[in-house]
Amino acid sequence: MSELAGDGVPVAVTCRVLKLARQPYYRWLAAPITPREVDEAYLANALFDAHRDDPEFGHRLLADEAHRAGIRACDRRVWRICRDNRWWSVFGKKRRGANAKKAGPPAHEDLVLRQFRADRPNRLWLWDITEHATSEGKVYLCAIKDVYSGRIVGYSISDRMKSRIAVNALASAVARRGDVAGCIVHSDRGSQFRSRKVLAKLHRHTLVGSMGQVASAGDNAAMESFFSLLQKNVLDRRRWTTRDQLRLAIVTWIERTYHRRRRQARLGRLTPIEFEAIMTPQVALAA
Repeated sequence: MSELAGDGVPVAVTCRVLKLARQPYYRWLAAPITPREVDEAYLANALFDAHRDDPEFGHRLLADEAHRAGIRACDRRVWRICRDNRWWSVFGKKRRGANAKKAGPPAHEDLVLRQFRADRPNRLWLWDITEHATSEGKVYLCAIKDVYSGRIVGYSISDRMKSRIAVNALASAVARRGDVAGCIVHSDRGSQFRSRKVLAKLHRHTLVGSMGQVASAGDNAAMESFFSLLQKNVLDRRRWTTRDQLRLAIVTWIERTYHRRRRQARLGRLTPIEFEAIMTPQVALAA
């Protein structure tokens, strides 16, 4: 229309031929880029950064990351931007077309089948992630439990539920226990446990992955029972103001109370530390 106007064709005539209103054209001419388009560009940049860091995240988790970066948007708007740019979660449904994302790594088979027993240390570990709110935001705990003694052999606490929290928990467990080759590490089918970083960590230390079925809490019931104790004894005891307060309370309860004071009937009324010291002194010394 601008070119035609430059050639002497009135804008009114061009609009009449194209069946367009003049007012929107003049509005666009005064401001070709609207404030909404600018906001959407900033939002798209934030979503792209979050997707690049964690390709496992779906659009709702990407929206949370954008909000953390200071850009607020509804889930529907985030979904539309992700759809238009084909930023799919690696665990999402397979997309057709040349630019479709590759499927995420497959889940492990369930090698435990709800038989939570082990005849020696480092034969079966269970791990899971729980969360709790503070006035500063959520705190996430990923913990690994040795079924043999019930001891929490590794854990990681973070303010973000990414695959890194599972990798750090596994690293702490391996560093504490030493010889762990062949140990089965059982979890649910959360995206953090299916990430490529976690799979690489498992392979590096010759650990064997195992996963329960989808939406079946009983497949990891022994780990859920630990989180239930933590919920009752720490998380729900008071309102937590800061993340550091809750983080310190969690570590104190695990290391002082659960490991050294809480006696378990299945261990012969011993604590996890006492049980390992008596039954497997070499493990207790290594830990």
